Amino acid sequence: MVKTSASIDIDRPPTLVYSFIVDDFLVNYPRWSPEVKRLEALSAGPMRLGWRARQVRVDQGRRTQTDFEVVDISPPSRVAFRGIKDPYFIDFSLDSTADAGTTLIFSFELGKLGFAFKPFEKLIRYAVQEGVTRVTRNIKGLIESEVPHEPR
Repeated sequence: MVKTSASIDIDRPPTLVYSFIVDDFLVNYPRWSPEVKRLEALSAGPMRLGWRARQVRVDQGRRTQTDFEVVDISPPSRVAFRGIKDPYFIDFSLDSTADAGTTLIFSFELGKLGFAFKPFEKLIRYAVQEGVTRVTRNIKGLIESEVPHEPR
């Protein structure tokens, strides 16, 4: 199993960060994770517990298609996804900071690696950590450049 996370402070309140991640997920997810080449909702309506989507990704030249679902949603502090057939778990947790900003913690777990991938576990762990760190930086950059501050 590969577990990793990254944390970053964003100069916007949790409600705005949550909205950017959850309410505008179908538009913004491919922007903060450019490996996502196609994304479609499999469930109607807004994101909620059990809501499902399908993604097509190209990671280091390898194309994959996976379906995932929301397994936890707690506005404005958390949303978590789990692969339906694929062994991964993604968690976005948001905490208020003392200066009315948000600490975003993005966690990713990749389930048990198959025997063929065991020799590459360190390399996989490094690539996953790099990706998680990049996603948090991308989210911060997009939000801070596009989402105006709420009046204080």
